[in-house]
Amino acid sequence: MTFENTEAFARELDARDPLAPYRKEFLFPQHNGEDVIYFTGNSLGLQPKRAAARVEQIMKDWKELAVEGHFRAENPWWEYHEQLAPYLEKIVGARAGEVTVMNTLTVNLHLLMVSFYRPSGKRYKILCEEKAFPSDQYMLQSQLRFHGYDPEDALIEVPKRPDEHHWRTEDILGVIGEHADSIALVLMGGVNYYNGQVLDMAAITRAGHAAGALVGWDLAHAAGNVRLELHDWDVDFAAWCSYKYMNSGPGNLSGAFIHERHIADQTLQRFEGWWGTKKETRFQMRPQFDPLPTADAWQLSNPPVLALAPYLASLELFDQVGMDALIEKRERLTAYLEFILGEVDKQVESRFEIITPADRGCQLSVFLHGEGRPLFDYLMEHGVVPDWREPNVIRLAPAPFYCSYLDMYRFGRILREGIESGRA
Repeated sequence: MTFENTEAFARELDARDPLAPYRKEFLFPQHNGEDVIYFTGNSLGLQPKRAAARVEQIMKDWKELAVEGHFRAENPWWEYHEQLAPYLEKIVGARAGEVTVMNTLTVNLHLLMVSFYRPSGKRYKILCEEKAFPSDQYMLQSQLRFHGYDPEDALIEVPKRPDEHHWRTEDILGVIGEHADSIALVLMGGVNYYNGQVLDMAAITRAGHAAGALVGWDLAHAAGNVRLELHDWDVDFAAWCSYKYMNSGPGNLSGAFIHERHIADQTLQRFEGWWGTKKETRFQMRPQFDPLPTADAWQLSNPPVLALAPYLASLELFDQVGMDALIEKRERLTAYLEFILGEVDKQVESRFEIITPADRGCQLSVFLHGEGRPLFDYLMEHGVVPDWREPNVIRLAPAPFYCSYLDMYRFGRILREGIESGRA
């Protein structure tokens, strides 16, 4: 398709967009009485309008049933989380029983490492990407220290090449091969939070297994954004947050994937709690743990249903639309944003560059040459909500559920005006 930098063309794309009606399913912050141009679905997704009704139903059940709501509510609380798993299995490419919802992302990664980071002898190192998201760095370093290792020695961080903004798959595979005798675990971010790059998770998983390591993925920026086939890729485990592309609300619950071969492994160690026991025997209060035959065996406590409710509301929308349709729009919408940025770049004489490679989801990270924080502030003051990352990068994530082509056109106009205004 040949794009045009005109309002009429953007409106025409929106008129032909089969997902355009879903914009009305979400609540937008307002600027001068109009919806903001929202580019931070990679940080916090917008609120689905139907989320409040889901929460209010639980409040009503709590009011009218109190403790009996666990079993007599419209959606009984003791099994409420089970409604989410079938939707999530489609989104991440899992088989039935391989997905659960519990805790928050870093908590889940720590718990999964109890099962999947098993250092022994000379095989004790962990491999990740250079400058992983800080929470992952802290988690990996603390796990290594807990096991008695020095992160300076035991944490292998794959660098980017000098003067390049993204990783090359061959470099990652090469480092795995170089340390094949000492790596116990490969644990990386499937989509990099800073540059928006989608790593080749299938190839890296194969290489990790060939080296004798287990392989897990932090899918914070991947789940609900890019195509995932965790079971078929033979991934050992993964976890993701739900408040970015899956619109479940600030700080909300995390999803976790455990491959079925590990679920069936009776020798696998994990930290255990009451909610991981079989439902049939849970209330018999037996002293011995009797695990569920699914990923739910990794649950510790009964999930907070008030947090599950808005997550379920959003997942219902995902199920209506499907990842194929979301990815199709994501590719076209992000391409149009890239085109608009290129047009503005011509008009203002090359003020910035896109550092996100072609292997991407819906995020474009833009390096502001000659500009700075004042330009970001200008955008915010004029109804655009992007994300700032030091030292000089603006992240733009046009989430396909609720962003429009007209948003991309309007953003380009505001961006150009901001640069030309002299505020930047």
